[in-house]
Amino acid sequence: MNFVRTIVAAGLVAASTSAFAADITGAGATFPFPIYSKWADAYKKETGNGLNYQSIGSGAGIKQIQAKTVTFGATDAPLKAEQLEKDGLVQWPMVMGAIVPVVNLEGIKPGELVLSGEVLGDIYLGKIKKWDDAAIAKLNPKLKLPADAITVVRRSDGSGTTFNFTDYLSKSNAEWKSKVGMGTAVEWPVGVGAKGNEGVAGNIGQTKNAIGYVEYAYAKQNKLTHTAMINKAGKTVQPTMEAFQAAASNADWAKAPGYYVILTDQPGEASWPITAATFILMHKAATDKAASQEAIKFFKYAFEKGDKMAEELDYIPMPDSVVKLIEKTWSSEIKS
Repeated sequence: MNFVRTIVAAGLVAASTSAFAADITGAGATFPFPIYSKWADAYKKETGNGLNYQSIGSGAGIKQIQAKTVTFGATDAPLKAEQLEKDGLVQWPMVMGAIVPVVNLEGIKPGELVLSGEVLGDIYLGKIKKWDDAAIAKLNPKLKLPADAITVVRRSDGSGTTFNFTDYLSKSNAEWKSKVGMGTAVEWPVGVGAKGNEGVAGNIGQTKNAIGYVEYAYAKQNKLTHTAMINKAGKTVQPTMEAFQAAASNADWAKAPGYYVILTDQPGEASWPITAATFILMHKAATDKAASQEAIKFFKYAFEKGDKMAEELDYIPMPDSVVKLIEKTWSSEIKS
């Protein structure tokens, strides 16, 4: 099954005078697809101009912008400043969200099952094989856990969601850090691979006794059972807008070269531990300047009018102070 989703709200209208709105093309992260889709629909209605965005995973999105086949790339795994310089790219955070473990367990309601980063790491290492394992039971003394084997689901494609998920596991499970580590793609010890947040969500929905990880909007839209998590402060937290905002409030965007900030395992009693930003990549000197200008207009619109739409899907809008920094970055670094 092909889980790649494309937003097509094309506003390409050629006239006899050759005056037309530039078609914006983008590709990459599946994490922000629900909100980019919502913004694209609203922008199309307001301006008549559209967006063609392929939800193909961060790894593929980075490759496409490097190859100059799209106006912008989208990634949840930010590139470091030296890589941006090498590729002639500008990077900024567009919106923040959260990754949640999701399960398909009979009789277990959303938020009832509690996991820690240590236990989650052991499940993905293949050390914890059954749902009634003592380590899971200890965190969930009141739940009736099945004695069934755990079906582990993970991403098969290069993924920024995986980058943030494995970064979190590396921070909370020493064995995971030493044996597997973090990255957009890793050597998974166990598990069934699925493509995109869409693929993982679909797989979990159809597979009894499965566990996976998805961006929160996918869990909500697919009515999946998310878990609660024990955060860095040792508190049990649910995935809520308040918990995501608590984690995001620690980000110091102004001092980060290329806005390179990782939001996993943040301090604070209320912080959701697997919070993440998603980023846009564009060339400083675009091949198609008209499309580049149109893309910036779309992103400006999203920052100015898209906050409520983002919050409705449980994404966290970028703070106004950060948006001002980003707009300065556009004017100083992108040649139009």
